[in-house]
Amino acid sequence: PISAEKIFLARWLESTVDSSWMVMIFSLPVFLSYGIVYDAGAIFYATAGMALIPLCLIASALSTLVAVVAAVLLPAGRIRMVFVFFGLLLIMALILAFRLMRPERLVNPETFATLVLYLREMGTPGSPLLPTTWVVDSLQAGLSGLMGPAIFHLFLLWSCAAALTFIVTWVAGAYYYKGYTNAQTTAERLFPLRTAYRGRRNRFFESLTSPAWAFAAKEFRTFFRDQTQWPQLFLIAALIVIYLYNFSVLPLGQSRIRTIYLQNIFSFLNMGLAAFVLTAVAARFVYPAVSCEGYAFWIVRAAPISLRTFLWVKFTVYYLPLLILTEILIVSSNILLQVTPFMMVLSVVTIFLMVPGVVAMGVGFGAAYPDFLSENPAQSVTSFGGLLFMLFAAGFIAAVIMLEAGPVYTVFMAGFHGRSLTSLQWIWLVGS
Repeated sequence: PISAEKIFLARWLESTVDSSWMVMIFSLPVFLSYGIVYDAGAIFYATAGMALIPLCLIASALSTLVAVVAAVLLPAGRIRMVFVFFGLLLIMALILAFRLMRPERLVNPETFATLVLYLREMGTPGSPLLPTTWVVDSLQAGLSGLMGPAIFHLFLLWSCAAALTFIVTWVAGAYYYKGYTNAQTTAERLFPLRTAYRGRRNRFFESLTSPAWAFAAKEFRTFFRDQTQWPQLFLIAALIVIYLYNFSVLPLGQSRIRTIYLQNIFSFLNMGLAAFVLTAVAARFVYPAVSCEGYAFWIVRAAPISLRTFLWVKFTVYYLPLLILTEILIVSSNILLQVTPFMMVLSVVTIFLMVPGVVAMGVGFGAAYPDFLSENPAQSVTSFGGLLFMLFAAGFIAAVIMLEAGPVYTVFMAGFHGRSLTSLQWIWLVGS
């Protein structure tokens, strides 16, 4: 006995909170820094808090309005695929737009004189009709201690958020049920399988008679059937290309420091950076792997395999792809940096030994803090267990980098000055 408007409002507010909490938290250091540097008063901090909330509501309402209307207009069976496809295109476009701004100019000593011009290109929006302009104007007024202009622009923000909330609720009352029904229609394949290939694939999976192999086959099947999971691979591919391109445009030869010194420093730090990329990917795919079983976890408990074997299957399925991904990152970036053979071997071996640790932590924390009620695997990452996984993984990576820092510095400086390592240094190197 609940109207469609109330159901929609409940789900909309839930999705708004899920998509906005990180924006709120990560913006706190920025506003605190502004307040400390400019010695702002309480008006500025109150304005910042009151401006972020309606801005998040406006962004969420606009995107939800588009989603509700599109769910009615788009053909049933292709709704999710279209949304995922355009969402990935939008994210890739934003990443490429940031990349085309060439932020590497900030580390080029020959272009420091144009730093002000570069920052001016990233200037604040100027149209008085944009909510972002109202946010900037309210913050500037709060920073100056002007109560009247700050309240005026805050009123514009909150009135716009209230109007959009009314509009999206009214539209949802008329079309939410129809769009939701269309979205539940069986999804069509983007690339339908040929009959012969489908038969060969079924025979391949049927040949995996072991229960462990059956669970591994199920893992692959469910991953590629979920239209919110496998399209993320395209996004990862785009990030890899941009990641490697950033190394190719580093102005190492224009620095006064010797190039070989910079190359090996960046290569050593790149091990930690690649490991953090590995942690981010593992948080998205590995940590929710156990939670993705959902209500069907009783099948796992009823299956003729132990939980230990089940977790080993999860580990093996994700270990090899992530190992290949991280090794590609580290080897390709080292080739672009033209590092010494010692740094190349050290990077490859270190990453080879770090990947199983990160993947094991992802599976372990995901099993220790499962969330079988989560509708979206990405939501489980923001839980307490996901936070613990990311903290422990970051600590593990930092410990490995610090453990190797001393011996690597000793080896590099010995080669830099043309000296040979002493017996004590060799023992330290091998022991580390």
